[in-house]
Amino acid sequence: MIGKQLGGRYEILGRVGGGGMAIVYKGLDILLHRHVAVKVLRQQYVHDEEFIQRFRREAQAAASLSHPNVVSIYDVGQEEDIHYIVMEYVEGTNLNEQIKEKAPLQVEEAVHIAGQICDALDHAHHNQIIHRDIKPHNILIGKNGRVKVTDFGIARAVTSSTITQTGSVVGSVHYFSPEHAKGTPTGEQSDLYSLGIVMYQMLTGRLPFLGESPISVALKHLQEDVEEPRKVNPLIPQSVENIILRAMRKSTSERYRSAKDMLSDLESCLLPHRRNEPKVNFLDDDELDEEKTRVMPALRPGQYVVVEDDDDVPRAKEPVPPEKKKKGWVKPLVWFVVLMSLVGGMWYAVQYVQEKLSVQRVDIPNVVDKPLAEAEKILRDSNLVPEVEFQKDEVKPKDIVIRQSQSNMQVNAGATIKLTVSEGPESKKMPDVTKLKLAEAKTKLTSLGFKLENIKIDQKYMEAEPETVTAQQPSPDQTYTNPADVKVTLDVSKGRETFKMPNLIGMTENEAKTTLSVKSLKLAKDGISRQPSYKQSKGRVTEQFPFEANDDVTPGTEITLTVSSGLPPEAGQMTVPVQIKPSKEGQAGTAKVILSDATVENAEYQKLTNVTKTETLEVKLVVSPDKNATIQIRGDNIQNDSMTITYKDYQDQKGGKTQSNGTGTQQNTGTGTNGGGKTEPPATPASGTGAESGKPTQQGSGGTTTPPTGQNGGAATAPAGNTTGTGGKNP
Repeated sequence: MIGKQLGGRYEILGRVGGGGMAIVYKGLDILLHRHVAVKVLRQQYVHDEEFIQRFRREAQAAASLSHPNVVSIYDVGQEEDIHYIVMEYVEGTNLNEQIKEKAPLQVEEAVHIAGQICDALDHAHHNQIIHRDIKPHNILIGKNGRVKVTDFGIARAVTSSTITQTGSVVGSVHYFSPEHAKGTPTGEQSDLYSLGIVMYQMLTGRLPFLGESPISVALKHLQEDVEEPRKVNPLIPQSVENIILRAMRKSTSERYRSAKDMLSDLESCLLPHRRNEPKVNFLDDDELDEEKTRVMPALRPGQYVVVEDDDDVPRAKEPVPPEKKKKGWVKPLVWFVVLMSLVGGMWYAVQYVQEKLSVQRVDIPNVVDKPLAEAEKILRDSNLVPEVEFQKDEVKPKDIVIRQSQSNMQVNAGATIKLTVSEGPESKKMPDVTKLKLAEAKTKLTSLGFKLENIKIDQKYMEAEPETVTAQQPSPDQTYTNPADVKVTLDVSKGRETFKMPNLIGMTENEAKTTLSVKSLKLAKDGISRQPSYKQSKGRVTEQFPFEANDDVTPGTEITLTVSSGLPPEAGQMTVPVQIKPSKEGQAGTAKVILSDATVENAEYQKLTNVTKTETLEVKLVVSPDKNATIQIRGDNIQNDSMTITYKDYQDQKGGKTQSNGTGTQQNTGTGTNGGGKTEPPATPASGTGAESGKPTQQGSGGTTTPPTGQNGGAATAPAGNTTGTGGKNP
């Protein structure tokens, strides 16, 4: 059977139990995707047609029961020679296992369990269903503590069929009633007798009657009195013992009349004023027997006088008059006519009353799984009155009928049908995932049933640590029912917004401040310091801190600036005449003057075109104690020369000293390549010795230097080859 699919809907997953009449499997309802219990009739009963018909009728009758303490019947079916009943699957254990583990049970727990069983029997008896096999094995206890009575259908069907066909008795011998043992018809009180035995076993941990064989146990049910429960377990209150003793009376007249009466007694038996009530007494059967042997006083002569009736002895002295002959048929005829008139009148009166009091009988339609509005309309159209109560349900949608009190039977028109309607799943509060990392938030939500595809991430720049959830929608104070349908939006921090730090080097102080403001950066308090600089002219930025150009920076970051206060005091500003010669006199050539000094490195100082004769160019430069100056001349059809000026040359020039070799040395290096390398902007030279013309002008940080047209300064005469120039003269 494992893996088999019944009715194209119920897949058998595994066996969970079995009895003498059927085997129970755990199954999966593929249509509704829920677990069910599938009870399959054993093979030895499937070929008896009369039994099958009874089985179906009883199974349908059990399916009409709708009570929280009765296992619900969902479906009845047949596939080939397999007859099965689909019922509610209860996750938990049965009472028999609990008795084995914990007996004797606590009095309060036992009374609570018995009360729920009794409530289920009361509902079944009102629907003309007699269980006939109440025992701990048929009492299921769910994980939530709810008691469920099962085996209504098969128990009755098996008993009826077996008694009818064989005259034998089928049932659990330790639990059935005396009338069940005798094979006489059983009724509501038989179930109450079995319930009394179940209570006895729960509170004492043992059965009331034991024997070597089922026959000996059955005889004890008929002949022997049960040992009082309090003798076995003194902790049982007298009120509870009274209930057990009354339920287990051998005479049905001394038991509870109905399950409702027994339930009423169970509900009040543990009240303080009842716990120590007097023990219940029952009249002995011998006291009710009029024919039993009795001890009576003997009769003595003369003790009693016999009085004769005057009518019995005719008076001898009075003559009896002769009887007159009468007609014997007249008087009976009169009485017959009168009697028939009375009977006819009564018959007509009964018919009249019945006609006036006749009540229409209607069928109860099944409205389970229908919307409430539709179910109410169907019942009203059938002359029935719906009564609605709502209940939370994790499976059925809102306003769908979960169950009804009665169905598949006839009742009087105008009867009330109780409908239990789903309120939908219980509302739950949204979990709070703010302040969690995004990965942790997703894990928490998906573990509660939220779908990952319904979680939307909105990343924003903010002060919070990156990947931290800062807000959520729905908010934590809102509720939800089905997490799979909820769409969640999480605001996640990307951290503070970053951008590339601008390059402020070479800007004027005002230009740097404006750039910081535009970029939402702040100038730190006392954030400007001034220092001398060879590289930048006075008033221009020489350093920025703590971020260099193109570093990632966030809005609001504080920046400090260092601004040039001009050349250092020791800086040597000089004007040096340089001779530019063509390779051949009269032949035009192009020349570039490349300068490296304390302010610039390999900067193109000036470019000359159409040089046909020797020209002198005055070059302004700055030397420092640590940095000499170098002037290079490169070009086409031009003699490539270079000249080096040292700081000592500056000191000599400043002190008015002249050297025989001149201030610098201009060397003819022959035809060579133009000086390579990126030019760096020189600082604007401060006023000093020499003319202003000829010095490159700075165009901002990193910009190219555009030398102005050179103005020839003082003459510098140097012969070809290694010659000493005269450029050291003061202008």
